[in-house]
Amino acid sequence: MSAVAWIAVGSLAAWGWLSLGQGFFWRTDQRLPAREDPVVRDTPENPAGWPSVAIVVPARDEAAVLPDSLPSLLAQAYPGRAEIFLVDDGSQDGTGALARELSARYGGLPLTVATPGEPEPGWTGKLWAVRHGLALARARDPEYLLLTDADIAHAPDSLRELVAAARSNGLDMVSQMARLRVASTWEKLVVPAFVYFFSQLYPFRWVNSPRARTAAAAGGCVLLRADAAERARVPESIRQAVIDDVALARAVRGSGGRIWLGLADRVDSVRPYPGLGDLWRMVSRSAYAQLRHHPLVLAGTVVGLAVIYLAPPVAVLTGLFGGDPAAGWLGLAGWAVMTGTYVPMLRYYRQSLWTAPLLPFTALLYLLMTVDSAVQHYRGRGAAWKGRTYARPETAP
Repeated sequence: MSAVAWIAVGSLAAWGWLSLGQGFFWRTDQRLPAREDPVVRDTPENPAGWPSVAIVVPARDEAAVLPDSLPSLLAQAYPGRAEIFLVDDGSQDGTGALARELSARYGGLPLTVATPGEPEPGWTGKLWAVRHGLALARARDPEYLLLTDADIAHAPDSLRELVAAARSNGLDMVSQMARLRVASTWEKLVVPAFVYFFSQLYPFRWVNSPRARTAAAAGGCVLLRADAAERARVPESIRQAVIDDVALARAVRGSGGRIWLGLADRVDSVRPYPGLGDLWRMVSRSAYAQLRHHPLVLAGTVVGLAVIYLAPPVAVLTGLFGGDPAAGWLGLAGWAVMTGTYVPMLRYYRQSLWTAPLLPFTALLYLLMTVDSAVQHYRGRGAAWKGRTYARPETAP
């Protein structure tokens, strides 16, 4: 066989292993677990049985999305005591004032708006804001903390369902991957693949198994027991982490906590990424940090993406136009398995299944975004976000 055919064999073998041996990452059935604990059953006669919750929202220049997200938090139908702490992280667009205006207009849960000042050395901006918000929240002695981003909209029963799931299953942390916006053409092409790749890297079944070592979370929606946060020294133990959600999950699991991660049905991101440039910046700002800023890991990632995602269509073209039928059939088989594993994610996002065969093209975009992330890092512009640049961010010891 030709070299292309042998590469196609390797790609097909990789897809066989990924589809069966990587925690069935491609399935989308990891949703909130059973919620049957009688302590938190939905009975208006016994609201005192529900634990208190402090909701911490770090926000930097979020005036564009706040009208679509904050009212959903204010309107939470939660039977117990809950209040919101929005930390305005040096915004220049009136985020704090807008939050107070929305609270006055909609009412609902109590809202406190605070400003922490510029982060101290060794802290990322978001975690500095979270630190300030947690300090305010802990003064109220809540049993649970909900960490949620300013672009996340929650269904009215979202908090109640999160707390019920945590209490019913003895979980220290429950995190939901918010359903991201898919309105523009580029969002439809890139966003479902983002979640698909994330679940491939951190299979949700492995994360949710108490016997597994894999740890991950989705930073847009994390419910955390307050005592578990104390044991894990959150956020001090992860103060330099750019990929703070994964670092948070590792800290909680490393301190003996039980964690859970799944796809959301009641939690949505309202942040728009209308153009390819917007999505490119979203991915590239942290892609190289995910690889621990290691050139050899980057090289291995590039080769791996090329063999797994790009080799099958190249082999098909070689078979069609290069007179290599073995390469063509092997490439087609690998491409078919790849496409089949992508279908459930497209269904979750209610997208046309005809886009599934385009996954190799999307993977090529992610490959280029990852390389660009490394280039920006070595130029001293790595992890740039909303006016701040973390040239060499790392997780704190």
